[in-house]
Amino acid sequence: MPSVDPTAPTPPEPADRRPGDPSDDVSAAVVALQKRAIGVLAGLPADAIELGGLFRDAGHELALVGGPVRDAFLGRLSADLDFTTSATPDESEAILARWGDAHWDIGKEFGTIGARRFAGRRGATSDVVVEVTTYRTDAYDPTSRKPEVVFGDSLEGDLSRRDFTVNSMAVRLPDLTFVDPFDGLTALARGVLRTPVDPRQSFDDDPLRMMRAARFAAQLGFAVDPDAYAAIQDMAGRIGIVSGERVRDELSKLLVAAQPRLGLEVLVDTGLADHVLPELPALRLEIDEHHRHKDVYEHSLQVLERAIALETGPDGPVPGPDLVLRLAALLHDIGKPRTRRFEDGGGVSFHHHEVVGAKLVAKRLKELRFDKATVQAVSRLTELHLRFHGYGEGGWTDSAVRRYVTDAGPLLERLHRLTRSDCTTRNLRKAARLSAAYDDLEKRIAQLQEQEQLDAIRPDLDGTQIMQILGLTPGREVGEAYRFLLEHRMEHGPTAPDEAREVLLRWWADRSA
Repeated sequence: MPSVDPTAPTPPEPADRRPGDPSDDVSAAVVALQKRAIGVLAGLPADAIELGGLFRDAGHELALVGGPVRDAFLGRLSADLDFTTSATPDESEAILARWGDAHWDIGKEFGTIGARRFAGRRGATSDVVVEVTTYRTDAYDPTSRKPEVVFGDSLEGDLSRRDFTVNSMAVRLPDLTFVDPFDGLTALARGVLRTPVDPRQSFDDDPLRMMRAARFAAQLGFAVDPDAYAAIQDMAGRIGIVSGERVRDELSKLLVAAQPRLGLEVLVDTGLADHVLPELPALRLEIDEHHRHKDVYEHSLQVLERAIALETGPDGPVPGPDLVLRLAALLHDIGKPRTRRFEDGGGVSFHHHEVVGAKLVAKRLKELRFDKATVQAVSRLTELHLRFHGYGEGGWTDSAVRRYVTDAGPLLERLHRLTRSDCTTRNLRKAARLSAAYDDLEKRIAQLQEQEQLDAIRPDLDGTQIMQILGLTPGREVGEAYRFLLEHRMEHGPTAPDEAREVLLRWWADRSA
């Protein structure tokens, strides 16, 4: 295994490694977390406590594990109720069939059985959904992209095989006994992500845990422990054994987290992004004294943060967190490395980087197994993100505004936010000018939308009318006529049916001649 590159970026310093951090402060933080957790765990559904009793009466252990326990110490009751048990999947299924109003065994081959109790029992106002998994360990065969599942025999053993110590805590049911064999509570108080076993062993067992380190940094705002950080630097290439779908899911969770920048910096600085999203570190273009331009990587992170700030509430046009907007903000400039040219006089150009970038975005997102709609939306936003520039200088005709709206289609509100976020200049006068220009553009769009229903621009005559006027049957010529009338509508705005008929007949006569 190669040693850590001494020139590679160093990990951010976790709270417990900072000089002068008194241990009594950490102890006080632990006590505060414990008090908070008591209040949260007291709010566990009575149905869950009852389930613990059923497993105990059948001679099995049952414990709440992972994220729900961690979140309890952070002061929030998780909607997910994930349990681990000494019972076999068949034994769990038998108990859950008695406890729940419905149960399922879709994850049975991985040891997981799910069940649901409908609202109304014990006065509950919502359904109680649980998943119970037999103690297990997951490890990759070096020749396979799927983890092998092996069932374990103890709670402590199960916890030792989890990703980080903050997720390796448990609460036994029904007596609510706290189990923390790897001191996850202290790590939680210090805000650090450690693995319960040697990080190289942990990441070798499941390389996706390296992605989770970045994801939890984004979700929790925690620092990655230096040993784990160094292991990721050493083993980043091991992520190649993991399927694109699993990598995509972790990347998506990272991007919709509270602080995606923190997670993205972990991906890039450890070298993990070189294997899962290489276009992102490629944005760190070298800057020298003769060719000055923005740090495109830093610019992209700033655009992402600005776009997040422009997301709306659930009733707004772009409810946050919006994965499409965030992907577009992060990736909108990935065509720049491919199109960079040094100009005479020290300038740098990136001509047509939006077109090249749109193709690169589509290629990368397809490889990561994103759905077709997401691929198309992010690629289209990348292609359109420069369209606005020049509006303030030369002004646009009404036809240009119509084309802008029509080309954006249902992505218009996202495009508004992406374009505004892309202005990260420190020149206050320029920033104010661009903002005012875009304000004016949005005002003109609103005026034209009110007058012309821009969201659904169609030719002034439909296909049936075209065929009747020209005496045609369905075919290529009808399509040509339709496109001509749509172009005329874009250029001149709406016209009356009689005028549209005359325009069509003149075009047809010229075409025939």
